[in-house]
Amino acid sequence: MRSFFQHAAGLLAAAVLLAPHAGCRAATLCVWDPIGAAGPLFDAAKGYALAMQKAGTELQLKAFTDERVAAEDFRVGQCDALMATSIRVRPYAPVTAAIDAPGATTIVRGGKVDLDASYEVVRRTIQAYASPGAAKLVVQDRFEVGGIVATGALYMMARDRSLFTKGLAGKKLPAFDHDKVQAQLFQRVGAQPVASDISNFANKFNNGAVDAVFAPAVAFRPLEIWRGVGKEGGVSRFPLSMTTTQLVFDRTHFPAGFGEASRRYWFERFDEVTQAVRRAEADIPAALWVDYPPEQAAAFVDGQRQLRVDLARQGFYSQPGLKVLKRVRCSIEPAAGECATPAEIEW
Repeated sequence: MRSFFQHAAGLLAAAVLLAPHAGCRAATLCVWDPIGAAGPLFDAAKGYALAMQKAGTELQLKAFTDERVAAEDFRVGQCDALMATSIRVRPYAPVTAAIDAPGATTIVRGGKVDLDASYEVVRRTIQAYASPGAAKLVVQDRFEVGGIVATGALYMMARDRSLFTKGLAGKKLPAFDHDKVQAQLFQRVGAQPVASDISNFANKFNNGAVDAVFAPAVAFRPLEIWRGVGKEGGVSRFPLSMTTTQLVFDRTHFPAGFGEASRRYWFERFDEVTQAVRRAEADIPAALWVDYPPEQAAAFVDGQRQLRVDLARQGFYSQPGLKVLKRVRCSIEPAAGECATPAEIEW
């Protein structure tokens, strides 16, 4: 993704960008980036801050390598806005966080995942949330969604490719204590959770402390996941979900209309970011990809659908958010069997 982010970073020197106008309190945007202030997400935030500055809103950026700390600072009011994974922003943005639900953006045609169509589901969904008419869906109490960045399909990456046929029962998987959905999934498949966080899960995989990880392709080389995969492992061709980084903000610290302008800014960069994501996917060696037999694809999709419905009924995912996603999926693939049923539309 660095081509997009480097371009954004070059728009203004950091010293100029981060300086607030005299006499005006700049709102603080806390940005999680695993690399820190030199990372691609923080680079993207610099270009965003410049655009918002030109629109009349001053932003002071703070980089965090520990997402937990960034989220906590936002929770206690030390940050006016937060840019982090959907898992962290879900309490403030439940509707948009549903984009990351299992299989919620997946389109299967002819027994294979159609990634182009799946990314189109993501694009149309983000576009819908960026529209003026979506205001009621992106606001919860005093918090509002200020943008969604698609960071790619989530793939299972294993040290031993036999896991794709034998299953995950008894296998060690990294468990994030803040991800309640993950805990439900592990319980269902009988996996053994290993306490981890987003800053160390890749190292645990590479060192053999866990048997598999779930990550987008953009993490494969930067986090050196390829070391853990080695020659015996593999990467599932079937995505579990889509990953996003989302920006949420406390509306009491921003002017009216800021949210709409902010969401539009990030949507307008969707194609550029997605091109970088697809390049990262293409960069994974072909020999490492593991395909599912076509007859298993439909069963896998059905299983994902039932899983997210169950999780939504338990309160883990937003029902209105899943409703939006189904409408988008069926606008792209109206012949899909699910489109003839009221599931995920009527709750």
